[in-house]
Amino acid sequence: MSITAAGTAKLGSFTVNRMGYGAMQLAGPGVFGPPRDRDMALAVLREAVASGVNHIDASDYYGPYVVNELIAEALHPYPGDLVLVTKIGARRDDKGGWLPAFGADEMTAAVHDNLRRLKLDVLDVVNLRMMFSPHGPAEGSLEAELTTLAELQQQGLIKHLGISNVTPAQLAQARSMAEIVCVQNAYNLAHRADDALIDQLGADGIVYVPFFPLGGFSPLQSSALDQVAADLDATPMQVALAWLLQRAPNVLLIPGTSSLGHLRENLAARELVLNAEALSRLDEIAA
Repeated sequence: MSITAAGTAKLGSFTVNRMGYGAMQLAGPGVFGPPRDRDMALAVLREAVASGVNHIDASDYYGPYVVNELIAEALHPYPGDLVLVTKIGARRDDKGGWLPAFGADEMTAAVHDNLRRLKLDVLDVVNLRMMFSPHGPAEGSLEAELTTLAELQQQGLIKHLGISNVTPAQLAQARSMAEIVCVQNAYNLAHRADDALIDQLGADGIVYVPFFPLGGFSPLQSSALDQVAADLDATPMQVALAWLLQRAPNVLLIPGTSSLGHLRENLAARELVLNAEALSRLDEIAA
């Protein structure tokens, strides 16, 4: 069983604190171009690590290239316990549009680009991000793409493989081809389609990393959430993060921000405990 003591979990061969950091928002508007405040972006990364974050989620197509370059500038040489997770499967056009990039040559180049910009010899974890649907998972084989990634892993360029934006059937296919250490799908207090999947993964010792943990482009809004937060003298977003941490011990969080203030708010959710009454009220949101 991969799950260890409260507060940490096993991500492949790594032990990480369950509250991590997602670096996507360090790029410019629309995850495109340079940050509005480069010094602040570097400061956020450094404070995250100084505050106990040892799991950072990024990608070379954030920016593109900008976020990985910021991570290397802020943190290299990296602390020994820091786990950098990247993802491939997309590229950007010159206007910031998101385009699929699943060809073997494109994926191989993406792995080498991530290595170079992060200043690494081997990537800790690479997530294969599927894009069958712009709005969420959709069925389709991932055999060709995962075959390419597995070959790169065998070459010693990748330690562990994960998958993102996938269905249970795709997870089963992936696990029949390679060891999968994490699944990264959309999930939050109001969007709970993966409830059964989280429990299945937990039983199998695989971590689940929700993207859009605070609602994504439409932040979570609920009178029940607001009231629970007020009762706890916390912010609604802190409650939403605390709920995810209490949802299952195999859930890892990667809330993102480009603000030191928001970073500190997010990290404070590690100490927030929701009692049975609060959890019951929050369950009404999904219902």
